Amino acid sequence: MTNTSESPDANEQVKPATRSRTTRTKAESATPKTPDGQEQVTKPTTSRRSASSANTLTASRAQSATENASTAPAVEARPARPATGSSASPAETAPAPRPTTGTTNTTQSTQPASPQQGSINRAPTPRPGAGHSQHPASTARPGGRPAPRGGATHPGTGRPADRTVQRPAERRVVLPKEKPTGPVSIPAQIMVKDLADMLQATPNEIISDLIKKHSIFANINQVIDYDKAALVAQDMGFEPTQSALTVAPAVQRVKDGLSANEAMMATRHEDNMVVIPPVVTIMGHVDHGKTSLLDTIRKTKVAAGEAGGITQHIGAYQVEVQGKKITFLDTPGHEAFTAMRARGAQVTHIAIIVVAADDGVMPQTREAIDHAKAAKVPIIIALNKMDKLDANPDFVKQQLADIDVVVEDYGGDVICVPVSARKGTGIDDLLEMILLVAEIQDIRADPNRLATGTIIEAKLEKNTGPTATALIQQGTLKMGDNIVVGAMSGKVRAMFNDRGKRIQKAPPSTPVSILGLPEVPQAGDRLEVVADERTAKQMATRIVEQRRSETGPLGQVSLDTLYMQMQEGTVKELNIVLKCDVQGSAEAIKNALSKVGDENLKVRLIHEGIGNISETDVHLAGASDAVVIGFNVKADGAAQRLAQEEGVDIRYYNIIYKLTDDIQAALTGMLEPTYREVIEGHAEVQQIFKAGKNVIIAGCRITDGKITRSSQARIMRKKERVYDGKIASLRRGKDDVREVATGYECGIILEDFTDFEVGDVIEAYNQERVKPGA
Repeated sequence: MTNTSESPDANEQVKPATRSRTTRTKAESATPKTPDGQEQVTKPTTSRRSASSANTLTASRAQSATENASTAPAVEARPARPATGSSASPAETAPAPRPTTGTTNTTQSTQPASPQQGSINRAPTPRPGAGHSQHPASTARPGGRPAPRGGATHPGTGRPADRTVQRPAERRVVLPKEKPTGPVSIPAQIMVKDLADMLQATPNEIISDLIKKHSIFANINQVIDYDKAALVAQDMGFEPTQSALTVAPAVQRVKDGLSANEAMMATRHEDNMVVIPPVVTIMGHVDHGKTSLLDTIRKTKVAAGEAGGITQHIGAYQVEVQGKKITFLDTPGHEAFTAMRARGAQVTHIAIIVVAADDGVMPQTREAIDHAKAAKVPIIIALNKMDKLDANPDFVKQQLADIDVVVEDYGGDVICVPVSARKGTGIDDLLEMILLVAEIQDIRADPNRLATGTIIEAKLEKNTGPTATALIQQGTLKMGDNIVVGAMSGKVRAMFNDRGKRIQKAPPSTPVSILGLPEVPQAGDRLEVVADERTAKQMATRIVEQRRSETGPLGQVSLDTLYMQMQEGTVKELNIVLKCDVQGSAEAIKNALSKVGDENLKVRLIHEGIGNISETDVHLAGASDAVVIGFNVKADGAAQRLAQEEGVDIRYYNIIYKLTDDIQAALTGMLEPTYREVIEGHAEVQQIFKAGKNVIIAGCRITDGKITRSSQARIMRKKERVYDGKIASLRRGKDDVREVATGYECGIILEDFTDFEVGDVIEAYNQERVKPGA
């Protein structure tokens, strides 16, 4: 029976099928009919057929369909209307056989073929209602699988456009980059990370090479010398040579207290440089009037309307003289001055040495002068207390000449100004002289760059938290700037000037109180503005790592390392701080030292004094890369601790020729290192065992400390030493052990000793090299 209700009218537009299956597709309407009008369902071919049999079968089916169409009623036998512009016959919808093996069907074409051609290469359309929604443009893939829906179609046909089968992309073979080789110039000292950049390698590669091939352990910020760096360079195919630079730029930045940002900004244009106020520090002997002089200057030169506005003490202040500003550091005393300089903070442009006209040059006066000279800062002598009846300026000037400070009245170049802090006389003359010296120095800075400065004072305020006073030295500090101070990062939340007034920016030579740091910094820490918060945190982290890795080449000068540093070119003179028991010894040593040295290295006595070595002496030595020598004197406890922290070398002598011999030996690299004995523990012999011919084991119990296999040992018998040598074997039971602690028993065999007695005490010790300052 013919199903006429499912055949679309000839003039009716074929509509696409939907997922509800309410409309047949064009491909379904073109399905071949049986003689009785039923749809002929052709299942997909599952077996392979030859091309000839497939063509014959298709041709016979097409002929049969034509005969049926001629005998059936027109409306029932009429096939689906072909697309516009095409002449389709029932044969066009005949199922196509699967391609034979070895044939690749690269397109899903439904292009009609004439009956004479026998067939078209198309798979049959699945019957509707089989559980799959059909799309009018869908066709079947070879093997009967439905083709994907959608996509572009041939114009006017509703048939899918040809799709080219894309071949898998060929794998790209990435060849390893060849690392450069050839000559490379390496400085005497270089950081591992800088060496990696120089050799175009990663820091891990450099560290791995040092450890695996040379048994040298280092980290990314470790400073290594030329010999080690050259070994790595050779391993990587380079030809290393030593450059004229004594240190790599990064290492020099650390030595100079400069960061990468500051080193970059160091190459600034002269057009940006402007004259800035001088920074002045007042030093001198106690009770000679340093604080009184500061107070008088402040009260005299602060405007009357502003005097009441001084609400806080921030450690520095500015005054205005003849329309020009002068910045005074309100930290009198050379101790603070030198402590900051020892941390790399060279903040002072001019030093005022206060000397009482009625008291003359005193020990602290000499120290202050020596500190100023070591810092290479111009000196102005302020002869204070000139209002006193017993003032004797000529006597003071003679004393100054005796210590190589020759004032202008005596034909020298040191300015000397008589003043009275109590009465305020001579203050204007002193300030004018400061401006004159500053003008001669031509002190300039670039206010347009990122700001850098130094922390002068820091404290923890109850209401505001960590507060730091900074002296801006380059650039202009602004509100909201991201800053790195020491090894911490922060942001400028608020700024106050020396009058306690909130300000928005601070140009060079301006003292400013800052809020916004997470902790209280140390005086002398550097302040630096960076681009953003992330950079600030990264820089602070690097500074922490750098401080942890600062060893070896970045340490202080010592007699042990003097020759090496001479060879590397990092030392051109040996600075000495000398402390003696009496003045006669000091004069004799000065005369002896003047005969030591040659054209390659000079011995320079930067300070001499009488009495024990103090913290001030250590600060001066640390700031000046000097060695402290004590002749018949010792360092106090605080000085010893500071020397260990700062790596300052302290040497003690009681014979002058031994002192000069050591310095001469250090200059030639022949100085023997100094060792000290460290007692590790004691063991008492309780039994004696014979383990073989000439092998005696002492059964012992550890009474205190510990005994290690690497220890040296001596035997004490009734407080007399009967043996001094090495431990050959240390056992617990039958096992060899490396260490035995207090309270345990063990067996000890000594090298070349078998004459043990019960009750002998074995004392274990080691020789430890004395570190500088110990």
